[in-house]
Amino acid sequence: MYIEQGYKGDLGLWKYLIIPGCFIGFMILNYIAIILSPVSVEDSMAQMIASLGSNLVLIILLVPLAVGLFVVLGWTKLVHSQSITSLTTSRKKIDWKRVFFAFGVWGLITIVLTFIGIYLSPEDYLFNFKLIPFLSLALIGIILIPLQTSFEEYLFRGYIMQGLGIATKNRWVPLVVTSVLFGLMHLGNPEVEKLGYGIMIYYIGTGFFLGIITLMDEGLELALGFHAANNLIGALLLTADWTAFQTDSLYRDVSDPILGWDVLVPVFIVFPILLLIFSKKYGWTNWKEKLTGKVLSEEEFLKLDN
Repeated sequence: MYIEQGYKGDLGLWKYLIIPGCFIGFMILNYIAIILSPVSVEDSMAQMIASLGSNLVLIILLVPLAVGLFVVLGWTKLVHSQSITSLTTSRKKIDWKRVFFAFGVWGLITIVLTFIGIYLSPEDYLFNFKLIPFLSLALIGIILIPLQTSFEEYLFRGYIMQGLGIATKNRWVPLVVTSVLFGLMHLGNPEVEKLGYGIMIYYIGTGFFLGIITLMDEGLELALGFHAANNLIGALLLTADWTAFQTDSLYRDVSDPILGWDVLVPVFIVFPILLLIFSKKYGWTNWKEKLTGKVLSEEEFLKLDN
């Protein structure tokens, strides 16, 4: 009963609208600015990196989102009077083993898939390792990337999902809405400009995967671990001149980017396999009810919770 954990705070429509409304409004303005700008996102990023260096640019990109995490958590605690635990999970306490399990599984898969790609097409990759820049990147990434990914999880799969679920009294609306919004949030990424809107299949598909594991597992822990591994391991392993994170990673992708199998395979093959792994490990059942069923009323939830 993860969505129903929102009943443990002070409800109010205006309270749930302010943070998502401000964030979505900022994303819309940012996307409009990108469309109207005479300079491409890729060229703009290249100019910033040439002027400031990739690590400083990475910090500039990550810090606002890291701060956003504390805004969401602080708003939940101070305005909703809801505990961070109940925003995170339906369990009595946050299950950090779940966080690290998801991080380890997806981190390992990411490493394996990356090196398979390098082995199959070595001409497309340049070994980019430089000790001091890489160690600086690792320090920045380990500190800031989990904060950035946690902000997105707490905002979409936590705050918005609980608020929408309580408002609509069902589970499929928050699943669909948060997954689509999560995908649309990436419209301003240079990958979209370079590869086209087809890459939204990956972003929205990832949103659905994260939403499904949150609802099935009745908590954010698996989504928090997966998302942190996805961005951190990705930033350390591989970069390109047309990606959102341009870093001093181990390898640089120098191939001509195309929209291909690497967008479809995770969504339609790898993510279903992960769902199977998680479902076996954590004994998930009753999929239809958990993903599309009704949300209990406050009275029903409090009766069961006591």
